[in-house]
Amino acid sequence: MLLSKGGLLARKAFAFFLLTLLAGAGLGQNAGWTAARRGQVGRDLNAVFFADSKRGWIAGDGGFLSRTKDGGRTWSPQSVGTTDAINDIYFRGKDDGYVLASNSIFGSTDGGETWREVRQFQPHDFGGAAPELYSIRFSSKKNGWIVGSASRRDVIVESLILHTGDGGASWERQLPPVREELIHLDFINDDRGWIVGGGGTILFTSDGGQSWIKQTSGTEVTLYHVDFRNERVGWAVGERGTVLRTTDGGETWSKVDVPVRSTLLSVTFVDENQGWIVGRGGVILRSEDGGRTWVRQESRTKQNLYALFIDKKSGWAVGGDGMVLSYER
Repeated sequence: MLLSKGGLLARKAFAFFLLTLLAGAGLGQNAGWTAARRGQVGRDLNAVFFADSKRGWIAGDGGFLSRTKDGGRTWSPQSVGTTDAINDIYFRGKDDGYVLASNSIFGSTDGGETWREVRQFQPHDFGGAAPELYSIRFSSKKNGWIVGSASRRDVIVESLILHTGDGGASWERQLPPVREELIHLDFINDDRGWIVGGGGTILFTSDGGQSWIKQTSGTEVTLYHVDFRNERVGWAVGERGTVLRTTDGGETWSKVDVPVRSTLLSVTFVDENQGWIVGRGGVILRSEDGGRTWVRQESRTKQNLYALFIDKKSGWAVGGDGMVLSYER
């Protein structure tokens, strides 16, 4: 059957539309998180941090630290000077960075080119209990905090909060109202900060840590990570798929339903609406409505994901067996 000129054009237009639709579907299938091993086989990566769109670090067991200068296309190992597991990486500016490994703080003043041990804490500093440093954050150039725990024979006996008011030159203990393991902290300014940890612990300060009060979390599971967008809106995540949300600075916390029961280990929001969570078994959750609802994303790995870094353009997650996941927004 012969087609009119108009019918032929219509068929060509439909064919072009169909090809475009299929191409879009193919792109959608390939979009999202991409997994690759960047660390050491059989060893966990526990921390990831990007100072800008190009310069980033991943770190983990055995004192492993690796750096990228090209946005993650290539990675180069660095020497920190420890064989202990690195728990956290943080930069408080372009040049000044910190690494926590076991009971030691390592610092860099040249943008991460070189690292040196700046402070090591000993059991005699904590009444004979062995200290472990988990998380470090700075709220300004001078004010920073570290949280962790002190233990005897693998039993947690003390909570640990350290504060510096001179840019890390010296550290002094602050006294929390609990003895639980303290795992992660977040500050929005020099005065207001939150800490989460074992037994559903959430601590809050409004005076730079001179005093800490325990907030009611409504749970007894371990909380591993906390993230605040401003002085009122924040999230905490932990065991058994626990996601907590507050809109009043933590005076009240409400549990948010999520489609998993896995332990959740890190949460980050890049704006008021868009947030991500990672956890055990390769779990990645995403919210686009301010954390009210969450959907599961394909991670392409079953490895535990311990840490997450998201900015306006890209995302990174690290985990077991040297796994690094990257995401282009």
